[in-house]
Amino acid sequence: MPYDIDALRARFPALAAGTAHFDGPGGTQTPGPVIRAVADALSAPLSNRGRWAVGERNAENIVTDARRAMADLLGADPAGIVFGRSATQLAYDFSRTLARTWSPGDEVVVTSLDHDSNIRPWTQAAERAGVTVRRADFDPATGELTPGHIRAVLSDRTRLVAVTAASNLIGTRPRIAEIARAVHEAGALLYVDGVHYTAHCLVDVEQLGADFFTCSPYKFLGPHHGVLAARPALLETLRPDKLLPSSDAVPERFELGTLPYEFLAGTRAAVDFIAGFDTRATGTRRDRLAAGYRALEQHEETLRTRMEKGLATLDGITVHSRAAERTPTLLLTFDGRSAADAHRFLADRGVHAPAGSFYALEASRRLGLGDTGGLRAGLAPYNNADDVDRLVEGLADFLRS
Repeated sequence: MPYDIDALRARFPALAAGTAHFDGPGGTQTPGPVIRAVADALSAPLSNRGRWAVGERNAENIVTDARRAMADLLGADPAGIVFGRSATQLAYDFSRTLARTWSPGDEVVVTSLDHDSNIRPWTQAAERAGVTVRRADFDPATGELTPGHIRAVLSDRTRLVAVTAASNLIGTRPRIAEIARAVHEAGALLYVDGVHYTAHCLVDVEQLGADFFTCSPYKFLGPHHGVLAARPALLETLRPDKLLPSSDAVPERFELGTLPYEFLAGTRAAVDFIAGFDTRATGTRRDRLAAGYRALEQHEETLRTRMEKGLATLDGITVHSRAAERTPTLLLTFDGRSAADAHRFLADRGVHAPAGSFYALEASRRLGLGDTGGLRAGLAPYNNADDVDRLVEGLADFLRS
């Protein structure tokens, strides 16, 4: 089989503890090759980047390899790959920088579907710049955020639209390429939160039409940090605050302080790990990544169908993930029962499905769930049919308890 789940699971040391993990949307477990890459980077000589000492060369090679790996993963130019502490930090950095190009009377668009990290940085920057914030709604009955929702709030004063490629709360995947065309026709830039999307779908930033695209390697089997992809020519036009002695070259001018070299080594290893999902794939790393994501999507779709069919046999559960195109992430609530209680009940049985609004606060409120949210069951590459059955059986016991 091109996707050997048993062989893949054997490469995740954390799975030996026996927990069935449905917390992938919050952060995945880590495979052995990524762990070893981090350890190897720290075990070899390592210094600030340079060309002469072995530690300097090791650091330089790690950064170069990580940029190339992320460029292959995202269909981007390595010279447009910016590393940061997190996607949230990158959104704050770029919102402050872009706000310098705005004037009173300009407009910025955010959506009610997004994680707060793609809402609050833009609204706060807009407030400081005297810029109007317009909000695109989504349909709570279907979970859909359509291009029409975005078009309804665009104008000739729109300067930037911030939108998610996939909701971390309910999995909705808006039609980003169509949204991008509308945004660019209005003369605005498109900033796409791809944190949840990148864990499940092959990214091509040019085909998506994203001017800025962010993701977090720890959501796709790598270490904790953030990545932004943009066209180098666009980055050249932006002047962020930076230290005087630090490089003014792109993309380094956006990377504040010394990079986490060991984590970048782990990120390169995570990309290579995904490129091996389809055991028959050949060609370039980008070719193997495309094959790997096809195998992953088939695997996750099979498990999502199994999960949805199992949940449909249980009374008293509402599934809020309903969009036609969505990731394998389900948000559940229970008639007369607390999602937090369900989380604790499952945890006692070795099933980890967390409860909350997961920083998608406005989406949770729009769904009528307030700040409490629901129980989120999200699939990751290492989940198998037994995990899904344990989740469904655990929820059946919870509802009977």
